[in-house]
Amino acid sequence: MIRVGLISDTHGLLRPQAVAMLQGSDFIVHGGDIGDAGILNVLKAIAPLTVVRGNNDREPWAAGIPETEFLQVAGVLVYVIHDLSQIDIDPAAAGVQVVVSGHSHKPKVEERGGLLYVNPGSAGPRRFKLPIAVAELIVTDNAVTARIVELA
Repeated sequence: MIRVGLISDTHGLLRPQAVAMLQGSDFIVHGGDIGDAGILNVLKAIAPLTVVRGNNDREPWAAGIPETEFLQVAGVLVYVIHDLSQIDIDPAAAGVQVVVSGHSHKPKVEERGGLLYVNPGSAGPRRFKLPIAVAELIVTDNAVTARIVELA
């Protein structure tokens, strides 16, 4: 079993509850709108990190962060993009099994056309009445499941 911790939209705030939830992850994915380079250092200390730049990551430290990224976990290919409306590939044709995004701040796990779409929601400052959340992927024998974890 491989555990991939998913976090997005921290906007400069890395909550201790999010860090606690990500502990024990084999990999971590940050779906953008990081807000502070120090957050990436904390996450890298927990597990190998895959990160994409969000629309609010405009500071010089974020210039080298890609807008999209792939992560291979066992036999599962994960595609990461901040804003799902900007997807620039056909995930199924590219062999992708999971698409991870952020941007909307709405946590969601949805299967569409045989692909798993996961938005961990926002782990940073509360926006509107949306929950504070992270998510995880569990990969076992080329199968993958996802769940949202709301933070107190």
